[in-house]
Amino acid sequence: MAKKLISIIGSTGIGKTSLAIKVAKYFETEIISCDSRQFFKEMKIGTAVPSDEELTEVSHHFIGNLSVEDYYSIGQYEIDALKKIDEIFIKNDFAVLVGGSGMYEKAVVEGLNNLPEANEENQQKLMQIWETEGLEKLQNILENLDPEYFKIVDKDNPRRLLRAIDIIWQTGKTYTENIKEHQPKRDFETFRICLDAPREIIYDRINQRVDVMLENGLEAEVKNLEKFKNLVPLQTVGYKELFNYFDGIWNLDFAIEEIKKNSRRYAKRQTTWNKKLENIEVLPYDYSWEDVLKILPLKS
Repeated sequence: MAKKLISIIGSTGIGKTSLAIKVAKYFETEIISCDSRQFFKEMKIGTAVPSDEELTEVSHHFIGNLSVEDYYSIGQYEIDALKKIDEIFIKNDFAVLVGGSGMYEKAVVEGLNNLPEANEENQQKLMQIWETEGLEKLQNILENLDPEYFKIVDKDNPRRLLRAIDIIWQTGKTYTENIKEHQPKRDFETFRICLDAPREIIYDRINQRVDVMLENGLEAEVKNLEKFKNLVPLQTVGYKELFNYFDGIWNLDFAIEEIKKNSRRYAKRQTTWNKKLENIEVLPYDYSWEDVLKILPLKS
C-alpha cells in the first residue's frame, strides 16, 4: 500500500496548525512544516510559530532550524523535506505536511520541475536593480514578463521576484510555464485538505492574530533583528512595517494597520494559489472532527 502524505493548506490565520496536530495525533505520526518563514529561529512571534505546548504534542520538523543569516533555497528544502518524509515513512504509513508557503508545498508534493540553478550574472544585475531602483522596479519587470504568476507571487518578497525573473531570463519561458511542466510522480499519495472560511472571517482572524502578536512581544522581536533588516527573510509582513516605524517613516499605529492590511493581501494571494491546485478536499474553518474523518484516508 502506498504511503500517504496529508497536506494541510489554507490562508494565513485560518487554523492549519491546530488541524495538523489533530491529524498527526490521529495517525500517530509527525509534521513537516512548509512555512518558509518559520524555518528561522529568530522569527518566532511574527511568523506564528506553534507554541511550545503544540510542539511537544507532536514532533515537528523544519521549525526554527535556521538563522536569518543562513541561505536556504527552495530546492534544498525539497531535498531535505523528502528525506525527512522518507524517514517518517519507514515507521509510519502517514505523514503530515502543513504551511502557508505554496511553492514550498508544491516542491514537496509535485517537485520543482528541474528549474535551473541561479545564474550569478542575472542575480547580480537584479540585485543592483533592487538596490538602486527599489522593489517596485522588480515587481514591474516580473509583471511584464509573467502577469499570471505576478497575480499570486508574494510581491513583497524580493527573493521570489529575483528567482522568477532569473528563471524566465534563463529559459525563455514564463515562470508559470516552467512550474507547470510534468514531473515524475512521487512514490507516495498526497491528500490535500484546504481549510476555508468566508473572507470576513479570515480577515477578522488576521486582525486578531496581529493584536496577539503585538501583545506577545512582536515589537521587541523585530527590534532585536533591526541589524538584519536588509536580509531576505526579514522582507516579511510584520517585520518590514515595524522597521519603517523604527526608522521614523511611520508611526506605530500606522505600521500596525499596514501589517494587518498586508497580511490580508497575503491571505488573498494564498487563496488564489490554492484554487489552482488539484485533488483538494475543502474543509470549513468551523469543522467537527467527524467532518475531518470523512475526508481522511483510512488507517491501514
